[in-house]
Order: sequence, then structure tokens, then C-alpha cells
Amino acid sequence: MELLEGLNEAQIKAVTAPDGPVLVLAGPGSGKTRVLTRRVAYLIQDHGVPPWRIIAVTFTNKAAREMRSRIENMMEKEPGANGTKGLMMGTFHATCATIMRREAAHLPVSREFVIYDTSDQLALMKEIITTELGLDEKRYSADKLLNRISTLKNDLITPETFRPNSYFDEIIHRAYEAYRIRLLTADAVDFDDLLLHTALMFRTNCEVLLRYQNTVDHVLVDEFQDTNAAQYEIVRHLSGLRKNLFCVGDEDQSIYRWRGADYKNVLRLKSDYPELTTILLEQNYRSSQTILEASRAVIDVNQQRTPKKLFTEKEAGPTIILYEAYDERDEAQFVVDTIATLVATHEVEPGGCAVMYRTNAQSRTLEETFIRSGLPYKLVGATRFYARREIKDTIAYLRLVHNIDDRVSLRRVINTPPRGIGDKTVATLDVYADSQGVSAGAALLHLADSPDANLIGGRAGSALTGFAHLLAGWRSVAESTPLGRLLQLILDETGFLESLDDGTDQGQDRIDNVLEMLKLTNEVEDIPLVEFLEEIALVSEVDDLTEATNAPTLLTLHSAKGLEFDVVLLVGLEEGVLPHSRSLDDLEQMEEERRLMYVGMTRARQRLYLLHTFQRTVWGKSDLSLPSRFIDDIPAHLLSTTRGAGMSQSYRHQTTWGKSSRPPRISEDDSTASPAGQQFKSGQRVFHARFGEGIVIESRRSGNDEEVSVVFEEAGLKRLMASFANMELLEG
Repeated sequence: MELLEGLNEAQIKAVTAPDGPVLVLAGPGSGKTRVLTRRVAYLIQDHGVPPWRIIAVTFTNKAAREMRSRIENMMEKEPGANGTKGLMMGTFHATCATIMRREAAHLPVSREFVIYDTSDQLALMKEIITTELGLDEKRYSADKLLNRISTLKNDLITPETFRPNSYFDEIIHRAYEAYRIRLLTADAVDFDDLLLHTALMFRTNCEVLLRYQNTVDHVLVDEFQDTNAAQYEIVRHLSGLRKNLFCVGDEDQSIYRWRGADYKNVLRLKSDYPELTTILLEQNYRSSQTILEASRAVIDVNQQRTPKKLFTEKEAGPTIILYEAYDERDEAQFVVDTIATLVATHEVEPGGCAVMYRTNAQSRTLEETFIRSGLPYKLVGATRFYARREIKDTIAYLRLVHNIDDRVSLRRVINTPPRGIGDKTVATLDVYADSQGVSAGAALLHLADSPDANLIGGRAGSALTGFAHLLAGWRSVAESTPLGRLLQLILDETGFLESLDDGTDQGQDRIDNVLEMLKLTNEVEDIPLVEFLEEIALVSEVDDLTEATNAPTLLTLHSAKGLEFDVVLLVGLEEGVLPHSRSLDDLEQMEEERRLMYVGMTRARQRLYLLHTFQRTVWGKSDLSLPSRFIDDIPAHLLSTTRGAGMSQSYRHQTTWGKSSRPPRISEDDSTASPAGQQFKSGQRVFHARFGEGIVIESRRSGNDEEVSVVFEEAGLKRLMASFANMELLEG
């Protein structure tokens, strides 16, 4: 049959699987989209299932369009094909919206309901916080409340079933109830409601559920590992009668826990369907054997997964380059130089290269290095660093301190973070400024100097005067204060960082971005503010570069899912970066961090570069870095290790050894005792038979042993177990 041409044995088994529950665990690059689309075509063409009796759901409109297009192309080639008319294929949310409009009579909204986007939700919640609940929006931000409500909805928890167990939970409860009432009054839903209303309707209305179960013969789900509780219940309801549920996914690529995805749904599927047929797609068509072996070594450490023996018929390919840079600037320069060399030698096209990182804030140094080198790049899954809202807000504060007449910057920050200065108050300020023949900023300073001139009374007037005093204070010290300290003062006195903390990973990313900006100002603190602002303006204006089509791609690991490149460079592979610091004490999060690394590595077709730094500036402080524990899991024969040209000199600068070629061993009665039960402590000098002399930067208990992190002069940073390392303590 033409539908099965070009498929391997496992793929054919999946496409032609008999009726009943089927789970296809598809490793990266194993052709899962091909299997899913051909399964739909197989059901229609060879099993005679009418298209309108099939529901296929995925997570992005792009994936849905691609799959539908593939199916239609296949059906056109098949003789006697009936086409795909009536096939319900789309995202979970689009599918639920269609069902809700059909079944509006059984829902608390009409079939004409509107869908609120993020900005609509924020505006509504801000109104609820201030007018209905009477709360301080600085303390209870709309973002934070909406994020918690979203989690509750995705877990199918309503205001009636939510049980608060703290004061903050009680606030959430009140906000959730008010938010629901406001939505229903407006005949509106948000995106989470599309799932919630559909799932609850199926749960409580047997008549509607039975009608759909009798109508739908087959339910197919793409990226099953990314489903949440609501989505899982919906597909279980729809397939409940005939149990023809076909799920394609991979627990090893579940990287969206922060938005509600639960890879454990794969385990629940096995429990809920004892008769489940599980098929493994283990042949990889994307990566070289070397890249595949290294990726397997990293992911095999995870415990809660189905073991897979990924293989490829491709050649081994070049070894993976492990590069130790001195700092993030050296790291970025290596990235740019490597790509430029590969392109110059015609080994790869610029668009075949990708640079991946854990957090958006890491892109700043990379972007600036590309710009200084005159090389174009594309930024995927994020806004350019200097175009991000929180960064533009931060720059606006500095611009206003420099130029009090900058009206655009004044309007941007006068109520950011919220301080009770609304549009009406700003309009009154404008009128006062016009009467004085000065700018609004100058008028604001005048109000600070002359309280009697304040024509705005009440709470808004106090807020305006308070901001005026802050602005006047910053301007008075701007010329004599280093740039980094000036920005730190602004952040502290405005509570700007606290306002970004909404309890979500996105909120933490915004905080990290501002801290990256603070780091930059500390690096250039000796230059005048006016020169700094000019340089920022010039660096920011790179729209023509980022729109290039044949250019290297810069993206976060979360944005890399579903993509592939000839060359991948993974940067920032250090403890606290990848894995992220938030995961160090959480096994679930640590396993997800490992899955992120795995996803990044398996995007590479031909060449893979792994980069870490000797030191990195984090939270505005430069400190020695520990290589990511994930690197240790890769077999040494798959790696070719190299270090930055300046590493030896930088190392000697960081660790002065004195004149002796080999310091004497430490005496047993030395007064510098290690912590109880530990042989080594930070700052001690040691000698290792293989790696030579080094300095201990960290030591901690590991079961009955001791894990020691040592910086060696030639070998760099190593993590060693004391019982095996046989290191000798040296004086000093």
C-alpha cells in the first residue's frame, strides 16, 4: 500500500495497529508526525472510517495545519479517496471551542461567547483587585492571581471545589469567584475555560457525552506528554465508549511542566487502559550516532520514563566539542567564531546553525557579540533583549533621569510598577505643565520642590508627589554615582523587581532579564549615562539583522521543541544555569532540566557543541562556575575537550600559586580544620596524580562519601569523590 511506503517496521506497526488504546512512544527524530498523519489516512482509506468520525488534536495551529496538509496530499494520491471533509483536526483549544458552540445550550455561556486574550484577562483582573477586592496590586498582582487560577482550571478545580489552606489561598478563592462571575456576565471565556467547560460538561451531562461517544470512532492525540489534567480527561471521555485512543508522545521530551503539562499522563494511560498496546519508535533519522549516544547517556539517568534504545543508520560523525570558556563574553565569541569558520569553509549554511540557552537573559551577550561582529541572526521564541518590556521600562527610568523632558519615558514609568497614578492624574499634570510653559517632567520636579503647587489632591496627588521626590533624588546623584549603583538604587526604591515576581517561571525570566541589565551597567559603570544610553540605542536598532532568513538562530531550549539544525551550540552548561538553580533541591524539576538538555542535544543533525564557563556573572555577581552535572553523564570518548585561549592566564590570575613549583604537603596538625566529617573545604590547595595542583571551591557530603569540586590549573574544574580521588592536601 502506498500509505506504508518508506516506513520502518515499528512505524508500520503503529500505523496499522488494531482498534483499541495505543500508545506510540516516539523518540526524537523518529518520524512521529509521519506516523500520526498516515494513521489518520489509514483509518479513512483502508478502514473506511468516515472523516467526521475522527478527532485529532495537537498543541499548535502550525502542527495542525501541517498534519492536515499532509493527510490531504496523501488522500489525493490514493485511488477512490473520499477526502478529509468533516475531519476535526486542530488544537485542543480550537476543538473545545467548536464543541462548546455546538453545545451552548448545556453551558453557562451562549454560542456567541467571546474569548478573552491575555491583555483582556489582565485588564479584568486588575479591575477586580482594585475595585472589588480592595487589594494592593503591588502585593497581589494580576499576573500572579491569574497564573494560580489558570493552574486550578487546568486541574479542573472550580471556585466551589477549591479548598483554601492559607490566607493567600483565600485571596485566590475570592479573586477566582469574582473573575468567573465577571466572565460569565460578559458572555466570555478565557483559554483555560475552553478546556474546563468542555471537561465539566462531559463529566456532568451524560446525554451530551453519550452523543459524542457514539459519534466519534477514533481519537488521536499528538504530543501526549504535554497534556494537562483537563486535556487528559477530555480525551478519555471522547474515547470512553470504543476506547479507540491513539496517543503519540515521548516522556523524555516533556519540558512544559511550568504551564501545566504532566508527563505522568503517560503512566496514567497505562494504568487506566490495562489492554494498552505500546509501540516504541526507536530509529532516529536526524542525528549522527555520536550525538545520539551522548543524548541517550544524559536521558538514561532519569528514573520515571520508559527505557528506549535509540539507534540510527547514519555514520558516527564528528565528536562532540566540549568548550570551557573563561566567561560569557568568551563563550559568545567562541559561538560567533565557530559559526563563521564553518560557514567560511562551506561546511554549513548560516541558517543551519542554532545557539540554544536555558533562559532568555542569556541572549544579551550573544546578541551583542553577533552585532559587533557584523553577523546577522534570528531570535526565535523571544523578543530581542532590548525590546523586552521590562528592559524598555528599565531604560526608560535611566533616560528620564538623564533627560527630564523625555515625555515618552515619563509616560512609560510614571505608573510602572503601579503606584496609583492613572490617566486622569497624568492628564491633570499635563494641564499644569502647559500652564507653567514646561514639560510634564519639569512640572513634576516643581511639584516636589513646591508642595503648594500641587493642584492634585487625595491619594493620586500623594502618589504623584512621592514619585516626584524619587525622581528628584535620582537626578541629584546621577552624575556622581556609578551607573550600576544608580540603577540598583532605582530598582530598590521603586520595588521594580518585586513587581515582576508573579510566582511563575515567566516572571522569574523577567527578573533575570533586569538583573542581566544590572550586570551590564556594573560592567560599564565608568562611562557617563549619556554615552551608555547612546550605545544602547545603537545596539537596539538591529531589526534589519534579526529579520535575515539565512542566519543562525538564537533560541531558548523551551522554544527548540520540534526543530532541527545541522549544527547546535548549547551554552551555559553550568550548575545553577542548566540545571537551573530552582531545580537543585527538587527531583521532579531536576528530571525536567535533564529533559531540556536532551531536547537541545537531539536537535543537532551533524555537529554538537557544549559550552560552559570558568566563571559567570549571575545576579550581578561574578563567581566561579561548576560545569553542569549533565556533562559528566556523557562518555568521555564521545567528547573532544578544549579550553579558551585565555584560560591559562585567567586561571593564574584567579589562583596565584607562588614561586614554588610544587608547594609542600600540608602537615597533619595544620590549624585549618575542615567541617566535621569532611576532609576538604573551600580554599584548600590540593594535588591530584592525574590533574596536578588545584584549589577546592566546594565540598559537600554525598552519602558516606565526600564530593569535592576542584579547579585544576591545566584540567579546569572537576567534581571528584574523595574516596577515589586520593588527593593530597598542600599548604596555603
